[in-house]
Amino acid sequence: MKLQGPALRLTIFIGENDRWNHRPLYHEIVHRAHRAGLAGASVMRGIEGYGASNRVHTTRILSLSEDLPLVIVIVDAEEPVRAFLPQLDGLVDEGLVIVDAVEVIRYVGRSGDPDPGAG
Repeated sequence: MKLQGPALRLTIFIGENDRWNHRPLYHEIVHRAHRAGLAGASVMRGIEGYGASNRVHTTRILSLSEDLPLVIVIVDAEEPVRAFLPQLDGLVDEGLVIVDAVEVIRYVGRSGDPDPGAG
C-alpha cells in the first residue's frame, strides 16, 4: 500500500515502567501494531515530563530517572488505525492516546538514481 495523502496519527503517551504481562508495554503495543499490519510505529523516550500523577520525571535527577515518559507514534490510513484502537483498551491502564488527522508525504529512496545535485 502506498501511504500518501490523508492519514491518522495515533500517539500514545505511557511511562517507561509500564508493563503488560511482565514485559514493557511499549514492546507489546509495537508488536501488536506490526501484527495488525499497520504501516509503522516508533517509540521515543522523553528526557523530561509529567502526566496524571503530576510528578515530574527527568533524566537530570538520578532518583527520578527510572520512569521516563515514552511516546509511541503510529501513522496509517484511517481504517487500520481505528481498527487497532480497541486493542489499546486492554493494554493501557494509565496514559493518554491522541488520534489526529495528518497528511503524509512519504519519501522512498531509489537505488541507482543519479544524485540530482551532482555534476
